Amino acid sequence: MTTENPSPTVTTIVKERTDARPDLRPEEGDHERFSHYVPKAKLTEAMVMGTPVIALCGKVWVPSRNPDRYPVCPECKEIWQSMRPGEGDDQA
Repeated sequence: MTTENPSPTVTTIVKERTDARPDLRPEEGDHERFSHYVPKAKLTEAMVMGTPVIALCGKVWVPSRNPDRYPVCPECKEIWQSMRPGEGDDQA
């Protein structure tokens, strides 16, 4: 007498997502010419782990270059100054 194991049944479940997700791909263009404001702890983690960060202006990228070589992003600087009223043009 031979015993045959029944074949496992394969089922495919399709679930459509209806929620919108933000586009987190790195951007091209003018953002590449500036250094951006990012929380220091996030920047350190991103440099070590190679994970993307989000600047105050919304730019998403994986930091890999020395930010001191580039001018500060005007949009980041404006947002930073609006967050710290009365403290002038101090940079972080």
